[in-house]
Amino acid sequence: MSDQKKGLSRRRFLGAGSLIALSSPLATAATISGGTGTPWTADEASPPPKIDPQQWEFFTPKERVIVDALVETLIPADELSPSGKEAGCTLFIDRQMAGRFGQGSRLYMNGPYGASPLASQGRQSPLTPAEEFRRGLTAFNNFCIKEYKKAFNELTEDAREAALHLLEAGKIVLLGEVSSKDFFKTLLARTMEGFFADPVYGGNRNMVGWKMIGYPGAKYDYLDWIERHNETYPHPPVSIYGYTPES
Repeated sequence: MSDQKKGLSRRRFLGAGSLIALSSPLATAATISGGTGTPWTADEASPPPKIDPQQWEFFTPKERVIVDALVETLIPADELSPSGKEAGCTLFIDRQMAGRFGQGSRLYMNGPYGASPLASQGRQSPLTPAEEFRRGLTAFNNFCIKEYKKAFNELTEDAREAALHLLEAGKIVLLGEVSSKDFFKTLLARTMEGFFADPVYGGNRNMVGWKMIGYPGAKYDYLDWIERHNETYPHPPVSIYGYTPES
């Protein structure tokens, strides 16, 4: 008999399970069971706050235009999917730089810093990832203005690709604290994350990245499909938010 027929949802079933303490050989089992007495309310959850696409927390309006052009060049629109810009990669990067990642909350930020560190020594910089990104972005755009007489977002598609190839190869001197190659790696990695991460983080708008590769998303289980081999999964992907039809 299924859980549904028994009137017991999966979430309620998990909430009614036993919690056993095994802290020492002499510990006795402590059990919380049934629908009452649990430290939470069944079938209730705290969904993550939705991101307002009109609110920006890190990029200035000028920076947003440049990053839009960068992610659009790295992931151009084609017959498979929209561009990185249309997928919301800029918003994803904005939130990453404004949040714990950008502030280096999990990095060791104290000195001393090696002047010529080995790769095995890891990151050696007094700057947070957000500070590095902002300085690298400004320096790269200044290079484009000097080299091509236009900001990056004003360049032709060919000129944009040429400039990014120079950046990737380390042939552009940015700032002393920011490596050209490292800035490109960060830009590319955050753009890819924004295209494929759960939409809860601001990117992958309408789950376009997941739809492109056929990823079903954050569905809680696939029990109905475990034994159904060589069949196309027909359901739309599911975000942590839940499925939302395209508007």
